Amino acid sequence: MEITLSQAVFLFLAAVIVVCSILTVTTKRILRSATYLLFVLFATAGIYFQLNYSFLGAVQLTVYAGGIIVLYVFSIFLTRSDSGIKEKIKNSKVLAGLVASVVGAAICIFITMTHPFPASHVIGDEVNQKVIGTALMGTEKYQYLLPFEVISVLLLACIIGGILIARKR
Repeated sequence: MEITLSQAVFLFLAAVIVVCSILTVTTKRILRSATYLLFVLFATAGIYFQLNYSFLGAVQLTVYAGGIIVLYVFSIFLTRSDSGIKEKIKNSKVLAGLVASVVGAAICIFITMTHPFPASHVIGDEVNQKVIGTALMGTEKYQYLLPFEVISVLLLACIIGGILIARKR
């Protein structure tokens, strides 16, 4: 079996996503965790670009890799607690997390393998950007303006809470 360049790029990006995802949740330094998450988001955008979803890839880079990671880093710096206090995680919690991860992965794999994915309804390489914009900014059924606004209010509340916590010190 011969691997094409496109397959090699996909395998590389998938490996980056898997490795950096594991490093994100296993590292003990929170700033390194945010950096690994940034690499995951970059690799995800790379997969979007490889699939010719340039709009979605650009949104991934600007909103998630740009905005959300900067928000995480600022909130980490604003809410940094005493570095001398460390809490030991009990073995039962580690075991419960491991079991939950394995069960979640098994469910995802089962659903992916058994779901009958329909043929794509896309004509050509990409969906029309007007259709995407209408779906994202519309207020009708299956349109997403209200969830975007709710998430922006939630992020604003998190920023204000982080500033208030930092001010009390």
